[in-house]
Amino acid sequence: MNKRLQNKVALITGGASGIGAAHVRLFSDAGAKVLVCDVQEELGCRVVDDVKRKSGEAEFFRLDVTDESNWKKAVAEAVGRFGSLTTLINNAGIFIPGGVESESNEGWNRVVAVNQTGVWLGMKTAMPELLKSGNAAIVNISSLYGLVGSPEGIAYHASKAAVRAMSKAAAVEYARRGLRVNTVYPGVIKTPILGEVPDYMMKALEEALPMGRIGIPEDIAYASLYLCSDEAQFVTGADLCVDGGAYAI
Repeated sequence: MNKRLQNKVALITGGASGIGAAHVRLFSDAGAKVLVCDVQEELGCRVVDDVKRKSGEAEFFRLDVTDESNWKKAVAEAVGRFGSLTTLINNAGIFIPGGVESESNEGWNRVVAVNQTGVWLGMKTAMPELLKSGNAAIVNISSLYGLVGSPEGIAYHASKAAVRAMSKAAAVEYARRGLRVNTVYPGVIKTPILGEVPDYMMKALEEALPMGRIGIPEDIAYASLYLCSDEAQFVTGADLCVDGGAYAI
């Protein structure tokens, strides 16, 4: 692969599996040095080993995205190991089912803490180092469900919609300071979460999509690759849906 991210240092949350792991592998192939952040230590270390077997540079750091002090340590780790920080992928997220009436305070607070507060803490703590590069990029991973509604997911919808708003606010705030902030919206993507979905439901999901197939994690990672590359130097505050055409319906 053309080294589109040569000299970039990326911190990727939720990097141990699914969409996050696809980011790690693709970014490494494109020349970036990567700090793989997650609470899943064993899986995260496996991803790092995969990168190193291909002569890439990556290290694992156990990060709870809801903990500001932990975030500060992660940023320091990235700079200490790789010399700088140019790129942030806020990908970590969780889903806990719950409708307007059935959602609990505990469930709501947990989803918002990871999906919304975690994104803000990431931008906040990484910002001083990102600004030093003069050519930095943040991609916040939202969801198609940050743009449209569905039943039994009130906290998830709220948190992913908040990611969109925060990204636009940050994009405008830092537009003249050498930092771009964009948002990617995955649709139905084949990740471990879908492993529990029955085959008949998977088929129905596929048939409902204009493109007739479910996405793969690499589909999302390639979108972020473009947004973090110097090819996207005039792109900030953008919304990029990667959903097989679902939002167009």
